[in-house]
Amino acid sequence: MHVTAKADYALRAVVELVLHDGEIVTRERLASEQQIPTKFLESILAQLTRGGILVAKRGVNGGYHLGRPAADISVADVIRAVDGPLAGVRGERPEDVFYPDSSSHLREVWVAARASLRAVLEMTSMQDVARKSLPEEVVTLLGQPGVWARR
Repeated sequence: MHVTAKADYALRAVVELVLHDGEIVTRERLASEQQIPTKFLESILAQLTRGGILVAKRGVNGGYHLGRPAADISVADVIRAVDGPLAGVRGERPEDVFYPDSSSHLREVWVAARASLRAVLEMTSMQDVARKSLPEEVVTLLGQPGVWARR
């Protein structure tokens, strides 16, 4: 899985907003606290707002807050809001990719890989991340032999 800088920054900004528990937080403060370039964060926050993850408040006391409870926002929701589908093959969704008969089972591999990603990213809420309390299934995966080894 490739996590883009945009998705990483979006997730960090949302975690920061979870920690501010309903308080309206400025873009500049989010950028400063999470060490994210302000101009880049501006477009990310706009995408998160369009995706319903955040609500923007204009004006002197403006800023951002969560658009719904943190427990109802998954890591997958945030990634999809800024990057689109979780898994793609040459820019297409895995189920839309077709191969010659000899390699036709690659399609099933890609769909299964997406299912695996979904299993972790959809069950993990932004509240879980902010509270440092990951779902038991994720913790179990982290304890499997070799999971932290580079390959």
